[in-house]
Amino acid sequence: MTQTRQLFGTDGIRGVAGEFPLTRDGVYWIGRALGHDLVRVKSKPQVVIGQDTRISSQWIADRFLQGLASVGVEARSAGVITTPGVAFLARSQGCDAGIVISASHNPWTDNGIKIFSGDGYKLPDARELAIEKEIFALLDSDAVPAPDPTAEASSVPGEESLRQAYVRWLAGGVSPDLTRLRVAVDCANGAGAVEAPELFRALKINTTFLHCAPDGQNINENCGALHPETVARFVADSLATEKQARFDVGVTFDGDADRALFCDAQGRVVNGDAVLLLAARDMQSRGALAHATVVATTMSNLGLELALKRSGIQMLRANVGDKYVLEEMQRVGATLGGEQSGHILFRDGEATTGDGLLTALRVLEIMVRTGKPLADLVSDLKVFPQTIRNVRVRNKTPFAQIPAVQAAIAAAERELDGNGRVVVRYSGTEALARVMIEAESKAQIDRLASTIVESIRSALGT
Repeated sequence: MTQTRQLFGTDGIRGVAGEFPLTRDGVYWIGRALGHDLVRVKSKPQVVIGQDTRISSQWIADRFLQGLASVGVEARSAGVITTPGVAFLARSQGCDAGIVISASHNPWTDNGIKIFSGDGYKLPDARELAIEKEIFALLDSDAVPAPDPTAEASSVPGEESLRQAYVRWLAGGVSPDLTRLRVAVDCANGAGAVEAPELFRALKINTTFLHCAPDGQNINENCGALHPETVARFVADSLATEKQARFDVGVTFDGDADRALFCDAQGRVVNGDAVLLLAARDMQSRGALAHATVVATTMSNLGLELALKRSGIQMLRANVGDKYVLEEMQRVGATLGGEQSGHILFRDGEATTGDGLLTALRVLEIMVRTGKPLADLVSDLKVFPQTIRNVRVRNKTPFAQIPAVQAAIAAAERELDGNGRVVVRYSGTEALARVMIEAESKAQIDRLASTIVESIRSALGT
């Protein structure tokens, strides 16, 4: 029987900073457990670590480094850097692992620990489970770390040369001249606030930056990829204000900049499904779309599947989480995959994980190469009405074990009769159940979603 991980979710270990497992002792043991995992393979392993802009990120990074050092693991710090930046550095700098201290799109009070292997890929579930067992073994053996002579190293500001290496790699992959574009970029007061300005300046792109002043508590606050309407409104307002420049496109990142969403010149939001469509067609035209296949998730809109089909491209669906999208891409040999939320994985180059900055550059390149505005590139994408409802739960009992929830789901599927989709799942990073329903009638999906939500709330609600 497959064992269930208790600490690792779909995107590393995540929780409230200062609460288990992200207490000072817990973080130390997590670092030490990873260190043990690494030294079993190599006598003197080296890792690279980076963090986002949360107020808790530095002390978590510093304490994690002390746990690593206690078993002889050497570390280099890139300071504040995007999650994909650490993945790039892990593989390009010959490291044995890359660690990111970030809770991505979560509130500033949360934080997390993501781990990449030396090849830049997220750890497989089996290896995370092995590290988790080590963590619990350490906790059971000694609830408080013994006094450690290893000094707690400072992770910031980190090595400027590491951040520059990442920016150079991104800029070096751009072929068309992007200087004619006028771009608004929302950095979410997160990690992208460091690298995005350097990257866009290096490429001489005419850019206006929003939410680029992190204070430790304003990450994702009414901005970034969680709120794409913010940059969309800014772009739309500029159309009506003579004193402001008009923009060709708006870009918005999440807290650790591993995903990106967009808006067109009129201020209409363009999500990850639309990005997959325009990227797939572009890659297909250049012979770079392997097997004429795109890997999306159970949450991607039916309209994307139909639009891709019209272009002779098949769409496969993976479980939610870019980690699982990547696994399916590797299984079938696909070179493009991603999520509606803006995690896009390009496997026609060196990228090993979703990268918001890379995604932004790809979209800008396609606009320049085709000479078409963003709106035209996705104009034939008919989006079926879709609602996603979140229900806070006290535990994650499998839905198959809750008859009332199963009955509500089955009733919705019978009513849709193949003319829509029902997806009910638990969040991999939060204590939430997510109910997604998609059909041609907005009133119908709202009614069906409410019924399922109430059944979950009655059984599991907090």
